[in-house]
Amino acid sequence: MAVAFLLLPLAGLVREAPWTSIGQELTSPGVLLALRLSLVCSVGALALSAVIGVPLAFVLARSEFQGKNLVRALTTLPMVLPPVVGGVALLLAFGRKGLAGAWLERTFGLTLPFTTLGAVLAEAFVAMPFLVITTEAGLRAMDRRFEDAAATLGAGRWTSFRRVTLPIVAPSLGAGAALCWARALGEFGATITFAGNLPGTTQTMPLAVYLALESDTDAAIALSLVLLAVSLVVLVVLRDRWFPTA
Repeated sequence: MAVAFLLLPLAGLVREAPWTSIGQELTSPGVLLALRLSLVCSVGALALSAVIGVPLAFVLARSEFQGKNLVRALTTLPMVLPPVVGGVALLLAFGRKGLAGAWLERTFGLTLPFTTLGAVLAEAFVAMPFLVITTEAGLRAMDRRFEDAAATLGAGRWTSFRRVTLPIVAPSLGAGAALCWARALGEFGATITFAGNLPGTTQTMPLAVYLALESDTDAAIALSLVLLAVSLVVLVVLRDRWFPTA
């Protein structure tokens, strides 16, 4: 019953898909624009998450400090926070009158809400925890004696990281990056709240699906199938890491 409950909606999506015209639907100008923007924003969100998230994962895995559990809880909070609430929080933080937004506009003339950069920021906010917790888990599981051996052989910290640590945690880092990218690609609530739904600027695939449901159901289903296929590919690629066999 549980399997049927999970599969029936997907079966309905596949059954109602416009297979005879799906190529035409996916190559229409509006859909191609949403696809391209989704790729740009999701890759940008992944890059931002890697730049600030991977160092955080190292700190959480290798350092002991007061309030560490609180920092870890705050890091994973976007995973359980309603995306719309996250979008509202982003507006209050990075909006034109927000905690950081006012300073960014006054100092750099940078406005984030309702821009492509704002969409990247919203996607990174909800997706980065997947990269952080997966990378941290890989670092915790790593045998640090390899790093100690490299140090005794004269390797510096950077050489040890590049030649020893990074290759060992690369599978965990890759899995976290894939999950982060897939989550960013499918983000809806925080994006539409913080960045809006502007065609060519912030209208990513999930937002295009929402809009197309009102006027072009076939296009909405075609885009939904693309997102479904991406999710399935990510799960299949990562199956041995998330569902190890005996």
